[in-house]
Amino acid sequence: MARTNRLDTPRETRRTLRPNFDPETFGRLSERFARFLGTARFLVYMTIFVLAWALWNSLAPRDLRFDDYPFIFLTLILSLQASYAAPLILLAQNRQTDRNRIALSEDRARNERNIADTEYLTRELASLRIALGEVATRDYLRSEISDATDEILKELRKKSQSDAE
Repeated sequence: MARTNRLDTPRETRRTLRPNFDPETFGRLSERFARFLGTARFLVYMTIFVLAWALWNSLAPRDLRFDDYPFIFLTLILSLQASYAAPLILLAQNRQTDRNRIALSEDRARNERNIADTEYLTRELASLRIALGEVATRDYLRSEISDATDEILKELRKKSQSDAE
């Protein structure tokens, strides 16, 4: 049977001997580990461990010591821990950088929308002010009625004076 490379046909899964792990799960695990390494609890645990190791291997009877040479095995364990901790911390930092980049992009888009909304509201306010400038206000109407009343009274007085003569 001919093999197709069409996008609408799912590929058959092949069995491999390589381990399959989810990068998201591994990333979350590395973040938890990096977060733990940055706590006072870890420093206390590590200090207790190193002190216990040093005291046991310097004060215990020779046949009960498990690190015969001057703390070579302890140095190896600490180096191994550091060699795994550094890449896990870097992975956690990279994930945090990605989250920060996404948050910054979302903040930028939100700010652009806010600026656009503010500009729209500013234009609307300006158009309302212009429209209000064209609308007769109460004071303007009063002054116009007062002027018209004065003109009518003048006309009436003129008429009454011309009728009286």
